[in-house]
Amino acid sequence: MLLRKITLSEFGAYRGEQSLDLTPKKNKPIILVGGLNGCGKTTLLDAIQLALYGPRARCSGRGGKSYETYLRESINRQADPTRGAAVTLDFTVTVEGREQYYSVVRSWRVYGKSVKEFLNVLVDEQYGEHAKSSRKQPVLKFNRLLSEGWADHVEDLLPLEVASLSFFDGEKIESLADPDRAASVIESAVRSLLGVSTVEQLRTDLQALQRRQKLSDEEQHLLDGIREQEQKRERAQQEVDEALQKLAQLRVEHDTAKRTLKTVEQVYKKEGGALFEQRVDLESARKAAAARLAETRATLIASASGSLPLLMAADQLNAVIKQARRERVAAQSREVLDVLAERDVWLLEQLPEQAREEALKAMEADRADRAAAAELDVDFQLPANMPSQLEALTRSMNVERDRSRKLLADAEAVSEELAQLDRQLAGVPEKDKVYALQEERAERMHAVAAAANAVERAAERLEAAKRDRANVAADLERAHNDYIRTKVKAEEVERIIRFSEKARETLARFSDALLARHISRLEVAMLQSFQTLMRKQGLVKDVRIDTNKFTLTLSDAAGEEISPGRLSAGERQLLAVSLLWGLMKVAGNRLPSVIDTPLGRLDSRHREHLVDRYFPYASDQVLLLSTDEEIDEHLLGRLNKSIAQTYTLTHDDTELTTKVVEGYWWNRGASHVA
Repeated sequence: MLLRKITLSEFGAYRGEQSLDLTPKKNKPIILVGGLNGCGKTTLLDAIQLALYGPRARCSGRGGKSYETYLRESINRQADPTRGAAVTLDFTVTVEGREQYYSVVRSWRVYGKSVKEFLNVLVDEQYGEHAKSSRKQPVLKFNRLLSEGWADHVEDLLPLEVASLSFFDGEKIESLADPDRAASVIESAVRSLLGVSTVEQLRTDLQALQRRQKLSDEEQHLLDGIREQEQKRERAQQEVDEALQKLAQLRVEHDTAKRTLKTVEQVYKKEGGALFEQRVDLESARKAAAARLAETRATLIASASGSLPLLMAADQLNAVIKQARRERVAAQSREVLDVLAERDVWLLEQLPEQAREEALKAMEADRADRAAAAELDVDFQLPANMPSQLEALTRSMNVERDRSRKLLADAEAVSEELAQLDRQLAGVPEKDKVYALQEERAERMHAVAAAANAVERAAERLEAAKRDRANVAADLERAHNDYIRTKVKAEEVERIIRFSEKARETLARFSDALLARHISRLEVAMLQSFQTLMRKQGLVKDVRIDTNKFTLTLSDAAGEEISPGRLSAGERQLLAVSLLWGLMKVAGNRLPSVIDTPLGRLDSRHREHLVDRYFPYASDQVLLLSTDEEIDEHLLGRLNKSIAQTYTLTHDDTELTTKVVEGYWWNRGASHVA
């Protein structure tokens, strides 16, 4: 498929009729459309989807609005609502080797309180032959059947699920960066874009063939039961679709609430809110520290009233102890001298005459030594127990000294703690300064909690709707089985059922093999794309996709799994782009790529990689919707060789309207203005 032209008539901010030629050129697949924020780039993307899919289009501006409300609000404010608005999309597709030209005109206008929509499809089925001849303009003819059955026909040309992979914006890329959301996209893409769903549809058709038999009058009640179950199944599917849409909307609201809370938290922290919350604890801690310091000081004072001051006279006390010991020895020596004199006389009498002289000399020397010990230069006549008393006092003083040192160290530590607490309390802001921030923070936290609860309830409703759908499907299956058992009477019917079942089993095995093959090819294509776009070449060495859950796993050179949290926001965006690029590669690049605001959160090197290595090769046709800060003058120079057409959306702030101007900001013919 190639988009050829889009025309907007009184649609959104586009006043009057505005047209863009979207036809690519040889080796120039890119159509570059520039516009500042709010100028209508996303509106252009919505217009393409609206033209193709009408009420099923996933337009960014619709949200939870009804389709009629969305159409009414999409009419330009200055236009006459009764004349309405319109979007026209021209494109070509190749069907059975022939290129056909389509022009889809979707218009609507207000009739009283209601909105009436019109859809006209014009086709040139021989456009490929016309293009080869001198007549290159399409010969379009209105096709009533296609106009009435367009919703089914467009699914054959470009299924809605496939289009969601081909038409995407920055928000889509950001959601794909979430591994849980990427799994559902991978599953949808592999099944629809790569043909797996076709095989599954064949299995379903074969099952329908088994059931499709005429009923007798007696069997009519079985058919009535089947029809009733089919109606229930349709209602159950509708409930699932509505629950899915509601859940997606609530998830967006939850993400927005979390981002707002994060911003408020940052401001709250910057203004000292965290310290303000700790004020009571800090004051209590300071009071306790002050009490401990007072207690420690009181204990030190009590110690100073005891024996502790005597430490200043420690040398004098040691001298007194030594003097007391000398006086005790002298007293003992004086008491012994008289006894020794009498003993010596007796001993001399007992000794022989020849030994007395020698013994007398020894005895006299001993008495002389003892007499010398008994003589003191100073004699204070201290009590005999004085040494033991003074030694006990010294030991008590040493204990008090060690205890006082510990108390002093404790007092110093508590004083430092008090100083630290005083500094922290000095930094606590006044209550009136953070009160408003506290209120806003509480409101945002409540909003996040409420949004999370809403998401949880919506998820529960979705699961309940899925269970109801499964129960209805089971009831319908039982009803069909009852019918088949009743109907299978003839040998031909039995043969059809038997061979159909075999064919279904074969298709099931083929489907599994086809799925595994496509997953393998997608892994290779995605890894190659990611390594092509990444600045850190050695970060990711392998990509694996689970064939059951379709979850994505990244591995480094050592084979260790890489958590998505390790990737920066820009790297996760490149991973999402690589997933989409890989899908397009595996699908054969046969679909146009429409990319809105593609370079958010990327640094300059990654932006250059996208411009040089992705955009020119993303598809045979690439429609880029960019701001002047994304595709700037530098990147425009790198991209020029691949650009077929350039446009700028200029917005009139007074009239609140947008106009399409040929050329880009830094090209001739387009001013760098809003």
